[in-house]
Amino acid sequence: MVGATGVPVMTSILTVDDSASIRQAIKIALSGEGHSVVEAGNGAEGVAKADAGAFSLIITDLNMPVMDGLTMIRQLRAKPAHAGVPIIFLTTESDADIKAQAKAAGATGWLTKPFDPEQLVRIVKKVLAS
Repeated sequence: MVGATGVPVMTSILTVDDSASIRQAIKIALSGEGHSVVEAGNGAEGVAKADAGAFSLIITDLNMPVMDGLTMIRQLRAKPAHAGVPIIFLTTESDADIKAQAKAAGATGWLTKPFDPEQLVRIVKKVLAS
């Protein structure tokens, strides 16, 4: 992203996943593109970190302990501060019903694990540009 002065602006992205290796893979892929990546290990931690910071994008898993991704999205979308923040589901689930639930909850997009880091970068660029 480039600011009004033509200087690149670092975007802050929140990644929420109970797998430390997935969070690390996301962080490596996106920090290599100049993004700042903050990590959370479950939906409850994700909500707390989202409330405490300003994020340009949230990437979340579906199945997590404490609070799942759908519940987290519903809680975030209920708060005006998070209403316009894009949220991408990154999950092993590919069931059409779950995708429909995610969309109804407020998810912006969907990416299936295992993911290709280059595909993740392309999706993030597209979402942040819109």
